Amino acid sequence: MINGPDGNPAFVVIPYADYVATHPREDLVPNEVAGYMVKEGLTAVGAWRKHLGLTQAEVASRIGISQAAYAQQEAASKPRKATRAKIAAAFGINADLLDL
Repeated sequence: MINGPDGNPAFVVIPYADYVATHPREDLVPNEVAGYMVKEGLTAVGAWRKHLGLTQAEVASRIGISQAAYAQQEAASKPRKATRAKIAAAFGINADLLDL
């Protein structure tokens, strides 16, 4: 256990295997996604798209918009909730995973 600045318990450290065993895989963000965000400056949407090996045109087609319109959504630091939900469905992931 790790205490916070106020001296009260704030964090607990557990083995990674235990963490993974207690969290559904669909709730975990792959290391590659985080890497694309940090190393390449991609948004969460862009990082997930790249991780999944999709083009902007493919995602745009899946959600029924133009590639240019999708590119604007991907570049946004935080797309609208409804937009995130559509993109997440196109990716086959939980929308919360785009809210990084």
